Order: sequence, then structure tokens, then C-alpha cells
Amino acid sequence: MTVTLPHGEQLLEINGVELCVETFGDRADPAILLVAGSAASMLWWAAELCESIAAADRYVIRYDHRDTGRSTSCPPGEPAYSFTDLTLDVLGIQDALGIERAHVVCQSMFGGTGLILGVDHPDRVASLTFVSSSTGADDLPPPSGDLTMPAEPDPSDAAAVVEYVVAGAKAYAGRSPYFDESAIRTLADRDVARARSYASTLVNHYAIELDGPAGGGFGDIAAPTLVVHGDHDPFLPLPHGEALRDAIPGARLLVLEGAGHDLPEAVWEDFVSALVRHTETGRS
Repeated sequence: MTVTLPHGEQLLEINGVELCVETFGDRADPAILLVAGSAASMLWWAAELCESIAAADRYVIRYDHRDTGRSTSCPPGEPAYSFTDLTLDVLGIQDALGIERAHVVCQSMFGGTGLILGVDHPDRVASLTFVSSSTGADDLPPPSGDLTMPAEPDPSDAAAVVEYVVAGAKAYAGRSPYFDESAIRTLADRDVARARSYASTLVNHYAIELDGPAGGGFGDIAAPTLVVHGDHDPFLPLPHGEALRDAIPGARLLVLEGAGHDLPEAVWEDFVSALVRHTETGRS
């Protein structure tokens, strides 16, 4: 069953849960499926960014993970799913939209989704892009000493939650000159108000089982791969992106100058240009 919501969003029944999905562009064009980072709803892939990608003849899909936005929520601290389940959600979205192979873009923690897709489901992936992600190797540098996260808020206090989200986004932007507090506050206001349970959003992705692919590791990814990383990332410093590039055969690295652990509007042109070129590969 499909439920149509405001702003072109749809609730799709996938893998026994409801996932909120929104598309941009012509479904006849190559599909780019955007997988947001931990605790991030689809809103963190800005609609204007999606529209810019779609204008380059791409069919863009963004969605709310479980426990974000309008998708199914579990009780806080009790996520009833694993990393693999979230990966199967991506395939379920492809199935629901009639997409055999998608260009999948994964951000931060959910680079693990791209790993599982690339290794265990290569026939469903036209290309992979990892944004602000990592191999997770033990010898990579820790977060910057400048990264100070705010204290967790009372989840029942919406205003305090918004302040927490804004402060967290500022911390993850690091020393980027592009951090736009006003824009982030507007986004956080909407994100908190839109969620089924922001109390679940705050904690559940960090409590899931971090299982991986059945068939190997990053070196077993055969899909054309682009790695995108900000040179001001305080959470996963640039060597994490470089290690990811080196681990995946044939991968290329785009360094976004001035960006932190995010995709600020100032770097969209470079990101979109690189993504459009990258997704010419494996065009289907």
C-alpha cells in the first residue's frame, strides 16, 4: 500500500515497516538513491540539492530511515533492526519504484549500507558514492580535539532538541567557513516537528547491530566508486576518505575544500558536477 503525503512524499510498505520516500525528476532517467547519515531524515539531503541533481537528467530518491522523519519508529533505545535490515530497506525502495540498478550515495555511518550493497548485492548497484565516510580501520586518526558535542537534551522539550541539533551540526561542521546557523535552525525546526518520535531519532541508530556484508570487505566492491570528503571534517578527518579511496579498487576521491562532516550549499556545485559525471558510468 502507498500513502501519498504533502510535498510529494509517499509512505511505502517495505520489509514490514513504513518508509517515507520522495522523488525528483523523470523516472526514465538514471536513478540516484540518497542514503542519509545516522539520525538524519531525508531533509538533510536538501530539496534544492536534489532538484539540482535531477536537473542534470537524474531521477533522485531521498527517504526517511527507520526512526527518522515520517518513517516507522521503534521505542527509544529499542531498535528492532540491524544494519542489514536498513540495507534491505534500500533494495525494497528500489523494488517499490521499479528500479533494478541504482546509483547509491551513502553518507557517514551509513557508508556501511553501501559496503553491504556493493559486496552482497552488486547486481542492484550501478555505482557507489561514499560521503564523509570511512573504512573504520583502527589506525585512522580519531576525531579532532576541537570536536565538542552538546549534552543530550530532554527529548520532550522540542525547543531544547532543536538547540541540540543545531549545536551538533555546528560541531560536525568543524572550522568550515560555510556553516549557516540560520539555515540549519530552520531545518532542525522542521525535522523535529515532522518526526514520529525524535526521542527515537536521537538514540536508536547508535544502538543497532553493526553487522556487515556476508561476502567480504571494501576491497571486494566492483561497482564504480566515488569518495567525497570535506577537508575540514572534524569527526572523520580527511585520512578516512583517503583510506576509503585506497581500499576500493579504482575508487576516486573528491575533496570538498572548506567542508566539514556535511555538504554545505557552498560545495553543491562541485559535488553535483562530480556526481553527474560519476553516474554516467553504469548508466542503465
